[in-house]
Amino acid sequence: MDPGGQMDMQQLLAAAQQMQDQLMNAQRELADAEVEGTAGGGLVKARVNGQGDLVDLTISPAVIDAGEPAETAETVADLVLAAVRDAYRAAAELQQEKMGPLAAGLGGLGAGVGLPDLPGLPGFPGPGDAPGRPPGIG
Repeated sequence: MDPGGQMDMQQLLAAAQQMQDQLMNAQRELADAEVEGTAGGGLVKARVNGQGDLVDLTISPAVIDAGEPAETAETVADLVLAAVRDAYRAAAELQQEKMGPLAAGLGGLGAGVGLPDLPGLPGFPGPGDAPGRPPGIG
């Protein structure tokens, strides 16, 4: 700091570079991470990466009842939605774990400035989002 108590430009630039490096590392970790959501006691499993992309969906044959195709289709659809929502919730928690401390480190700076290239952060359904609608449109 200079005698007036202000950070000099070099310190400010070094701090900004460090923050950028930390953000990039967190983004890489999120891109490589995968979380799983389940429904029906594990009959349906959805895997989502840390950026919120659905990467795998598994439906157990035990869910299928050939004698009741309409009811089975409805049940499978409900289980798939529940498993995907569970996976998105887990991915949102992972994002908060990885990115939350970095956003907090910005203090008031992050508000209104916007953080570029943070895929998926606002894209997960929240508790108030209506089913069947894009996240944030409840």
